[in-house]
Amino acid sequence: MAGNMVGRVLNDRYKITERVGLGGMAEVYRAQDNVLGRIVAVKVMLPQYAADPTFTQRFRQEAASAAKLQSPYIVSIYDWGLDDDTYYIVMEFLRGTDLKTAIKERGSINQRKAAEIGSQVAQALSVAHASNIIHRDIKPQNIMIQPDGNIKVMDFGIARAGDAGLSQTSTVLGTAHYVSPEQAQGKELTPASDIYSLGIVLYEAVTGRLPFDGTDAVSVAVKQVNEIPAPPSSINPNIDPTLESIILKAMEKDPARRFQSASEMRHALNDWLAGRPVNVGDVSNMQTQVMGGPVPVIDGGSTAVLPATADPSNKTAKGFHSNEPEPKKSKRGPIIAGIIAVLAIIAIAAGVFAMSNQGEMTTVPDVTNQPVETARKMLEDAGFVVGTETQVYNADIQAGNVVSTNPTANSQARKGSTVNLNVSRGTEQVTVPDLKNQTSDEAMRTLSNLGLTGQIGDPVYSDEVEKDRVASQDTAAGTTVNKGDTIVIHLSQGPEEVNVPNVQGMDFESARDRLENAGFTVSLQWVDNSAATNTVIRQSVTGTAEKGTNITLTISNGPKEEPTPEPTDPEDPTDQEGSGSDQNQSDGTN
Repeated sequence: MAGNMVGRVLNDRYKITERVGLGGMAEVYRAQDNVLGRIVAVKVMLPQYAADPTFTQRFRQEAASAAKLQSPYIVSIYDWGLDDDTYYIVMEFLRGTDLKTAIKERGSINQRKAAEIGSQVAQALSVAHASNIIHRDIKPQNIMIQPDGNIKVMDFGIARAGDAGLSQTSTVLGTAHYVSPEQAQGKELTPASDIYSLGIVLYEAVTGRLPFDGTDAVSVAVKQVNEIPAPPSSINPNIDPTLESIILKAMEKDPARRFQSASEMRHALNDWLAGRPVNVGDVSNMQTQVMGGPVPVIDGGSTAVLPATADPSNKTAKGFHSNEPEPKKSKRGPIIAGIIAVLAIIAIAAGVFAMSNQGEMTTVPDVTNQPVETARKMLEDAGFVVGTETQVYNADIQAGNVVSTNPTANSQARKGSTVNLNVSRGTEQVTVPDLKNQTSDEAMRTLSNLGLTGQIGDPVYSDEVEKDRVASQDTAAGTTVNKGDTIVIHLSQGPEEVNVPNVQGMDFESARDRLENAGFTVSLQWVDNSAATNTVIRQSVTGTAEKGTNITLTISNGPKEEPTPEPTDPEDPTDQEGSGSDQNQSDGTN
């Protein structure tokens, strides 16, 4: 697939530039978002998963759920989609290195740094658990250390969508080292399962070693259920006893004895980092037992379900922190324990052999896109029992027709076993939100959370919305559309700039009308000037300006009139008296 993906443009938007990672279920590529002009990571599902309708339906649901998680320690999901037969998820492109690589390079990492990482992961988990999302695949490979030292947790929800049984060692072998005992036993999972996995991550981080290892996924999972880990301090003597207690509490076999929430574990780690007292309770009661108990059950999907641990209330089992004196050793103990272990292994092998030979195997008919009644008849005619009908949204299958089956079409299953149906509800309808004034990223995230695709159209001028925010959308807010539809948005360029009319020399009334008709506001001021009265002699703005700009016009009052002097009348007695007086004064001086 890698050779075909580089250079490909998914849905005319995401141009794949290089492959940066390969996992059990997907390949990860660096890509260019041609719409928003940014670098993103694109996770492309491998063909064997993309071809499974059950997986793709869960993948869509989980991707949408993961996109809703908002935390500085969770990788942001921008978009997801389908291009031809390629399912993909678009997320923020992270720079840095994953925790697994850091551990391999250093052997172990500083215990304070490990506690900081654990606190941030726990915070991310608390956000997810509050949204009823269990990660299911917490491991160092899914914890990215960024250049600033903070972490981002990846693959929320994706592990659940691709959750396979222990029989599929190609996808489970890499994660069996971190699964909880209840996950290994096929039990219903709670947030406590993620807490256990985080405990193992911290164990490996501070010691440089995995607590349980083996040659295959099943052998590792057996140890998760039945074996007690060596104390981290036995590997790294420098580990603080309180931090060791926090790690071991998270790794308790019994979920009820672990931290009761990711938030509680985060507080314990933060208290230790701050030097405050930490009360983690009694972690010395982890039970030691040989593999035994009930014979493992093999379910219909051929997933090994491992035996449960011993009763945590059994006080006869000795924990590795116990200060009780060692009882006198008996030669019979190791012999009995060895016999029990051998018998248990024989019982497991016998159970698997018996199950593999029980019942005739036959092919599950492909009833995709068939009406439910037709599908039932086809399955029953083939010798299967039809089980539950789960209603799912599907844009490609008519409502009332079968989307997929479990087990999947054309797979092998025993005659007489149950086949469950996923039945289409048609295309899911969603209400278009009001995106006005949101940034492009905010609008894309809002649409993605609703299962809609965002597309940026031509920019528009707006007097109301600031530049680079959504000014309008082609589909009005409140409209009902199909999930998966594309909503085109238009970003604001700010107020439109237009040519300012030159009105100098015009009479002020005509000038004012012309400017107002062009979208400007006008202020007037009058001055004395040699120009004709009421003529515009100056305007404050010329060239181009935003509509609505105020322009001041300077208007002529006409030239200022000088006062005219009054003429002298020779017969005016006043003037004569004045002259005589002046003469008399003159004569008086002689």
